[in-house]
Amino acid sequence: MNKKWFWGHKAPPEKMADSREALLKKQIKVYENCPGCKIDELKASNPGIPFKHFFYLWIVVLSAALPISSLFPFLYFMIRDFHIAKREEDIGYYAGYVGSAYMFGRALTSVLWGMVADRYGRKPVIMMGTIMVAIFNTLFGLSTNFWMAVTTRFLLGSLCGVLGPMRAYASEVCCKEYQALGMSIISTSWGLGLVMGPALGGFLAQPAEKYPNLFSKDSLFGRFPYLLPCLLISIFALGVSVVCCWLPETLHMHYGQNKELDDSFDLLEAPANGSDVKEKFYKNEGTGPTSQQSLLKNWPLMSSIIVYCVFQLHDMAYAEIFSLWAISPRKYGGLSYSTVDVGEVLAISGFGLLLFQLFLYPLMERILGPIMVSRIGAVLSIPLLSSYPLIAMLSGLSLSLWINCASILKNVLCVSITTGLFLLQNRAVTQEQRGAANGISMSAMSLFKAVGPAAGGSLFSWSQKRQNASFLPGDWMVFFVLNLIEAIGLLMTFQPFLALPD
Repeated sequence: MNKKWFWGHKAPPEKMADSREALLKKQIKVYENCPGCKIDELKASNPGIPFKHFFYLWIVVLSAALPISSLFPFLYFMIRDFHIAKREEDIGYYAGYVGSAYMFGRALTSVLWGMVADRYGRKPVIMMGTIMVAIFNTLFGLSTNFWMAVTTRFLLGSLCGVLGPMRAYASEVCCKEYQALGMSIISTSWGLGLVMGPALGGFLAQPAEKYPNLFSKDSLFGRFPYLLPCLLISIFALGVSVVCCWLPETLHMHYGQNKELDDSFDLLEAPANGSDVKEKFYKNEGTGPTSQQSLLKNWPLMSSIIVYCVFQLHDMAYAEIFSLWAISPRKYGGLSYSTVDVGEVLAISGFGLLLFQLFLYPLMERILGPIMVSRIGAVLSIPLLSSYPLIAMLSGLSLSLWINCASILKNVLCVSITTGLFLLQNRAVTQEQRGAANGISMSAMSLFKAVGPAAGGSLFSWSQKRQNASFLPGDWMVFFVLNLIEAIGLLMTFQPFLALPD
């Protein structure tokens, strides 16, 4: 076989078709009880879009993403009710620590969950993660003091290792030509969770005050005013954990038997998945870049993770600051919105994000490539964020129109950047390393995201105390710092820092 087109380069279509047919007939030994082999057989015989598997991706990632930021619309009021802040301006400071607890817990355990997923399979890690969401998110809604809230959020983050295995799953359950769609579905579901979670929190927090005809002050939801949104998210996560029983495993499990099989199905997909075959060839020959190579020395992987972390620091700080800014009084430069108003804005943003990611992102990725889409998203985010203090000067219908448009565009740009970097990370490693690679990515990203809410809350609290400063007064300073982080991430997407996978 000519190595030039064996590795995914140009070859006449008739030779590609003949090769596929010959390899299908040849079919090196397939292990009956290996779930990875069954998935590879399915991909070889049905190379189209795996709609059912993508549906599993969608709901599992959504269940893990909903609780991450669902607390932001009511966190200001929750901290106020704990009576831990001495002044109103200090509420953002304590809110930042509650928001960071989840990410700090996830940073400590993501590599471990990735290694477990590589050793025992994606499915058990995913099932356990969804069950932990159901338990600890409910306990967070029952929090009666600051330290209980911090502890339950920390345990929720440390015991939910879903996203890393799901990213590996998305790249393994479909042929390479549909990996962009799979990653787009993950990013869309993740992004929707990050906006629909706060929407639920905004609509359903403090139900006894908002809906007195349905909930009395003496009822369970009157005594625990922040339980209802958490409980609904937990019920959804519990239902998803049941659905996960039908989730197919993608990891090859040969239990010490000859692993020639792994190569056979890579050969079957050679025309569409040439880079993966090249990685397999190098691995087996012991001469290429993946031979005995530590993930930490894989610069295409590590550079994409670092860039990803910088953007995630920005996104998490923005998610916390946006809700605090929208709820804060006009005298401090905010919008004086209620939690319901914030929920409406985020719900509209989620719908716009859904349409963009499903119908426009895969097309843009094919035309421009993942890196260019990420760069465009970063460039457009900077002037957009600069306009937020100006939007706060509006009122009435014009305020509602502009803030909804700005929120939709900002969330679309955030998820576009994330999706492109997801693709780079999963294409930089082989299947046997994807769980651990995504675990490293999740740990590093979670550390940055743990800094995001704490730093964002502290920055917001500090900015509200300098309304009359001569340089960047009030919220102007908040959005300036966010733009500075975005600009750093943009510069890091260029060579020589960011290295593309082969």
